[in-house]
Amino acid sequence: MTIQQRATLDDVARLAGVSAKTVSRVFTMRDKVAPDTVKRVLSAATRLRFRPNTVARSLRRGGATNAAGFIMGELSNPFYYKVASGIERTLAARGMSLVVATTDDSPAAEERVADALLAQRVGVLLLIPVAGDQSYLEGERQLGTPVIALDRPAQNLVADSVVLANREGAYRATRHLLDHGHRRIGYVCNPASVYTQAERVGGYRAAMAEAGISDTSALERLEDDRTVPPSTTVDRLLGESEPPTAIVSGNNRMTIGALRALRARRDETTALVGFDDFDTADVIGVTVVSYDPVELGRQAAELALERISDPTGFTRELVLPTWLIERGTGERRPG
Repeated sequence: MTIQQRATLDDVARLAGVSAKTVSRVFTMRDKVAPDTVKRVLSAATRLRFRPNTVARSLRRGGATNAAGFIMGELSNPFYYKVASGIERTLAARGMSLVVATTDDSPAAEERVADALLAQRVGVLLLIPVAGDQSYLEGERQLGTPVIALDRPAQNLVADSVVLANREGAYRATRHLLDHGHRRIGYVCNPASVYTQAERVGGYRAAMAEAGISDTSALERLEDDRTVPPSTTVDRLLGESEPPTAIVSGNNRMTIGALRALRARRDETTALVGFDDFDTADVIGVTVVSYDPVELGRQAAELALERISDPTGFTRELVLPTWLIERGTGERRPG
């Protein structure tokens, strides 16, 4: 197979019978070029399969590209790609493209991935922080690159953020189970060192404390779901001498693990409310705390666009609502 050389600006100019400078103007300031000339240049570009190198043009001007970078976690989690879709649709409507990179939820990878995106001169950086410190981005922010944090606020960095009402959602889930007569309510999820989980376990504890249950340590299992299978975490909790009659699970992976553990035990009595909706949850009747991840991405993209237009404005934190969807597992009463 013979690989053809890409057409250049000069190739298009020769075919269209104009100067290279005119071709450049067609792709950058089209309204300043005669319509007939625009038509000839675009026709020549199509025939030659020519694509303007917008990245190189931006770098020659010393500026950023017309692209945004988005750093997210592992690709297998539906939450991340739904957020990405909300970002991409919003930016595309304004003529911007989106470059996505993943950390695989590894704190050690975050700075390396951010450096790789910034080296491409993205015009704005959106990220879901996993490391405990984002101060390494402060210099870039001072150079004019807006940074938007999603799902979790950035640490040691002045940055806009869009987060969920995590504490309120977990409080509502626990309160729902208490209202259905449960007292021994377990909480399972990742360690509270992660912002989202600190907020969610805080909401759970607040609801339990209001019900007069101030010590929930025996009912909590805060284990990394990448190290310990979620089903194992839940199974161990259910295997205690005084197991909970209901469980709040702090994310979609832990909810699925809880369902597997309950099924393996043929347990149809333990109530369950999961944080995060997921595909088929409605089919199998799982009560969840839900929210709109696409809207999370959309709002973050809007913040990014605002920050590009006004780099000096006050930073903002948007908190998006969560809500409870009753489907069956959360409405079981203690036996």
